[in-house]
Amino acid sequence: MNLLTGSDCLVYRRGLEAHRLLRARESLTEFVNQIDIPGVPVSDDEDCETFYPDRVEPAEHHALMIDVLERVARGEIKRVMFFLPPGSAKSTYASVVFPPWFMGNNPGKNIIAVSYGADLARKFGRKCRAIVRSGTYERIFGAGLTGDNSAVDDWSLDNGSTYMTGGILSGITGNRADGIVVDDPVKGREDADSEVIRDKTWDAYVDDVKTRLKPGGWIFIVQTRWHEDDLSGRILPEDYAGQSGWVTARDGEQWYVVNVPAQAEREDDPLGRRNGEWLWTEWWSVEEWEQTKRSATLRSLRTWNALYQQRPAPEDGDYFRREWIRTYDVPPAAATMRVYGASDYAVTAGGGDYTVHVVVGVDPEDRMYLLDLWRGQTDSAEWVESFCDLTIRHKPIEWAEETGQIKSGVGPFLLKRQSERKAYVYRRAFPTRGDKAVRAQAIRGRMALKGLYVPKDAPWRVDFERELMAFPAASHDDQVDALGLVGQLLDHIDTGKPEKQKDDKPVYTLQQPIKKLMRPSNSSKPKYGTI
Repeated sequence: MNLLTGSDCLVYRRGLEAHRLLRARESLTEFVNQIDIPGVPVSDDEDCETFYPDRVEPAEHHALMIDVLERVARGEIKRVMFFLPPGSAKSTYASVVFPPWFMGNNPGKNIIAVSYGADLARKFGRKCRAIVRSGTYERIFGAGLTGDNSAVDDWSLDNGSTYMTGGILSGITGNRADGIVVDDPVKGREDADSEVIRDKTWDAYVDDVKTRLKPGGWIFIVQTRWHEDDLSGRILPEDYAGQSGWVTARDGEQWYVVNVPAQAEREDDPLGRRNGEWLWTEWWSVEEWEQTKRSATLRSLRTWNALYQQRPAPEDGDYFRREWIRTYDVPPAAATMRVYGASDYAVTAGGGDYTVHVVVGVDPEDRMYLLDLWRGQTDSAEWVESFCDLTIRHKPIEWAEETGQIKSGVGPFLLKRQSERKAYVYRRAFPTRGDKAVRAQAIRGRMALKGLYVPKDAPWRVDFERELMAFPAASHDDQVDALGLVGQLLDHIDTGKPEKQKDDKPVYTLQQPIKKLMRPSNSSKPKYGTI
């Protein structure tokens, strides 16, 4: 057997090295294997430029992510969502490793990366920059960091590619992008539960971030799911049920979803796991996962379902409990109940929020019966008629609404139709106070004590119960808002009364006024003693 020696051996080694570098350019998997992935900073200084290398072997879910990211680079996929639990190293591959690899392979391309805050975005930018500064990167791509444009949040390669990063709410202006990375658009539960911040995040994505994308460019979102109405939730189709693969989203585009829960719960699990099997047990043992689940559910069932299972609407409810909802076939006799209504009005038709009318009866035992519900994304002409229909049908004593919701717009028209149709009811307006959970507290307390009885065969029952179980993380909460107004109204009224029997005699109670008789006197004192 002939052995290579001298110059032949050197040529062979150089050939192997060239082949290895070529494979790293062509394959993201090989690139991952050849570079030092920045891990934990060597110091606590937030501006630390040196990192301990991440030596963790890529797991099965990382291989899945890498395959999808390579398809993005080839132009096969333009929109991607990655949903994985905390600690799964999803950002390592999507937001740290992929951008430098893409920029090295595509001279002159521009990437913009955003997160919920500028600090986290800079952290990703610093790690990406550490990769392109390495000698290995320069040997693979023949490109390196430029000296005159190397700030952590705005740097470029000498092949013409650029990288810019920032907080999603801080505004991204000036640059255009061939690819946009949105990693962790939600800071935590407080921000996720804030409708104001969710709206601001959505507006920033639509108006500031997405408008930066060049024709033919790609976007991917990397996150754990905090809320049904988070950034991804507003894009996903309304009937999204946790599946991976292609979906037609509400923005009219085709998105590819990679949804990997901590514990498999679907037959079509993207990793082929059986139901109940855990993620990445080479890193997190089964015992550790089970302890994490126990700890998360002690805090809130929603924490586990949302962050770890990527299912932000808990099946069993978090704010409202499923056992509080009871069903009935036939409601109590109308003569025994006091009936009330409430409305949560929407100002636009055909999208966004729903207008909801609810009618609730209260029996002598203070049990609540949801007698009727109307819900629609319609214009005011339609929901005004529905309001009148319910008022005529159920003859409620009072009707609750929020102050100012329709006063200046539809209010006069509603009054006119009430008069024309003889849909008479006193409408009590309640001021908007606190967040939605605070406003729903009154009805929640009553449901916890006495339950809420819902008609078993009502066509709207499934959607109604789903919204209650998801609250406050649901994408829509109009039904809860209307029900919450009933709760506020019930704090001001009486319960129902039993039907009178023929031989019933009046019974005086503390709720009834006691008549006072005056006793005659020449003075200003009472003329009669009180009874």
